[in-house]
Amino acid sequence: MQQKETGRGDPSEPFEVLRKLVPFEPHASSLRRGWVGLEAFRYRETPDFEFCPPALNHHRLVLYIRPPEGFDLVYDGVKRHTPPPVGSVSVVLAGRPARVRWSGAKHELHIFLEPELVARVAAEAFDLDPARVAIPAIDGLDLPPLRAAMEAVGAELTAGTASGGPLAAESLANVLAVHLIRHVVAPGRAARGRDGVLPRWRLRAVLEYIEEHLDAAPTLAEIAAVAGLNPYHFARQFKTATGLPPHQYVITRRVERAKLLLRAGTGLSLAEVAALAGFYDQSQFAHHFKRLVGVTPSQFRTPSRIA
Repeated sequence: MQQKETGRGDPSEPFEVLRKLVPFEPHASSLRRGWVGLEAFRYRETPDFEFCPPALNHHRLVLYIRPPEGFDLVYDGVKRHTPPPVGSVSVVLAGRPARVRWSGAKHELHIFLEPELVARVAAEAFDLDPARVAIPAIDGLDLPPLRAAMEAVGAELTAGTASGGPLAAESLANVLAVHLIRHVVAPGRAARGRDGVLPRWRLRAVLEYIEEHLDAAPTLAEIAAVAGLNPYHFARQFKTATGLPPHQYVITRRVERAKLLLRAGTGLSLAEVAALAGFYDQSQFAHHFKRLVGVTPSQFRTPSRIA
């Protein structure tokens, strides 16, 4: 069985640790996607291995989609020597080292959540003192709401060009933090404030801000600040007001801008149109354009060629 271990020190970035210590590639990862608030990796059919990751600067949430045949896990007072149940979740806190050993193929989703985001959600959505928010060590927890939130991250991770991008990831990070606080940190505590519809003047200001920053990749926190709301409640109120979550609305507006650029006959390449419309690459642009318009960008620019 292979084994990798590092010394102690300051908390490390998840990507750096996995790149240096894990000899096999993840099935999917958020590397270079520009995600905000979280990172994620999906592993499938991994070989037998012993892994001793150092303290990380993110909370690590693990969803056991298909546990291995043999399994040992030690961290923060937790000692597990049997495979965890299918669909259960473990949480290793930021700043805490761990040791894990397994045998037999496994399928897991690893999500690394920024502690600062969790603290912000605790304060803004639950009126909790971030300094007093203590996430307990979690081992093999069966919690459907938390599992569903993690599965949504996994779906976004493997969506490829259908991905909603950094804005969608940030929205999911906030939802994940809310479930972590609501069901683990402060069970039964309701998020403060009410879900409703954005007042018209706030909605108008938000839509103007989005339109002015389509090519600048605004974050959910930046857009929510225009409405004077925390990201969690803003996303819910925005969807009620427009019928779309923020990231889907932004994609729709980017496609509309691309249509204007294609109709203008400027001679811009499709890659240039994609960039000016705010898409992070031409593949994502082509996917969402065809999904919403029904034809490819090149067919839209030259409709006479369509049979």
